[in-house]
Amino acid sequence: MGRNVVRAAALAAALACIGALAAGCAPERDVATTATTIAPAPTPTAAPTPVLTCAQELVRRLSPAERAGQLIMVALDARSPGDALDPLIVQYHLGGVVLLGGWDVGMPVVRAATTHLQSVAGPATGDLGLLIAADQEGGQVQQLRGDGFSDMPSGVEQGMLGSAALRSSARSWGAELATAGVNLDLAPIGDTVPDAIGASNPPIGGLDRQFSGDAEVAASHVTAFVEGMSAARVATSLKHFPGLGRVTGNTDMTSDGTTDTETTAADLRPFEAGIEAGAPLVMMSSAVYTQLDPAHQAVFSRAVVTGLLRNTLAFGGVVISDDLGVAAAVSSTPVQQRATRFVAAGGDIALTADPAAVAPFRDSLVAAMAADPAFAAKVDAAVTRVVQVKVNLGVAHCA
Repeated sequence: MGRNVVRAAALAAALACIGALAAGCAPERDVATTATTIAPAPTPTAAPTPVLTCAQELVRRLSPAERAGQLIMVALDARSPGDALDPLIVQYHLGGVVLLGGWDVGMPVVRAATTHLQSVAGPATGDLGLLIAADQEGGQVQQLRGDGFSDMPSGVEQGMLGSAALRSSARSWGAELATAGVNLDLAPIGDTVPDAIGASNPPIGGLDRQFSGDAEVAASHVTAFVEGMSAARVATSLKHFPGLGRVTGNTDMTSDGTTDTETTAADLRPFEAGIEAGAPLVMMSSAVYTQLDPAHQAVFSRAVVTGLLRNTLAFGGVVISDDLGVAAAVSSTPVQQRATRFVAAGGDIALTADPAAVAPFRDSLVAAMAADPAFAAKVDAAVTRVVQVKVNLGVAHCA
């Protein structure tokens, strides 16, 4: 019998045996022979206990309400008293604060505010420090100014610098933030504004926020900015994914003109570069991208947040929203649904410029966790990512 015939016969026999087993039958065997070859049953051993990371261990200790609080970042307006957020931080176990409203007050005042904020965090926040953020891009978008803060050039002007020069400058700007107690810069801009659109793009081009109209040039400068800030131990957040460079309306001010019909997955090079450079956060846009998900705003789109950002671009860090409190683009979504829809899409930190949104955000997250184990698992994963960033920044610690 030829070798191929033997193999065929063996395969046929194996398939016949599998079919017999599937039917509840067993192949014939020599009982005497089998009796002499049966070995004693092995002694059962306990499964090894999984080793938790520091972040996982810290999250394990948090109550559901504390976990929900870690997924909310609220604004402290420059015109508000320094202790204005104290009750919210304590009652809702908040994980982050963003400084808004134009802090043109100099380093000492900002430092006093951030020191106070961190002092409020403690047992009420699961012994986790705060992420304290600012929009410190440069040009017209520079929240922190005055004594101790450099006058940062606009994004367009930064784009004219060489990568090495921008990296060095970003490290200096990051050192200023670190000294002020700010550990997260909501920058750099990954949005590319085509030159043909320019200032006709209100949220980015109209304010000279972009590095370049060329995606590759923008990518190299995004990398330099991220690396410079990282060298100063300040986290960065790429924004506004997947890009606001082609819309004709500002999502903060209007929902008109906030549908992008052109951007595709091929237009994301600056964001890819920032992720490769180690940016730990990405901020989502609230615009609609018909080529990616025509039915949902990006911030609420599982196809964009999970499918494109997390799966296609392999981003495993923290996804933060643009403002979900007072931004016009999200006004049609009930406030009680904004945080839960964002987390369901794959997001982590729901940012609100309006402190009044904190309670509905937290309460809806807790209710959804109690009602749906799958959603509770999403929250656990999200909180773990947030706490990992805090561990890396030194505002969360394991024994």
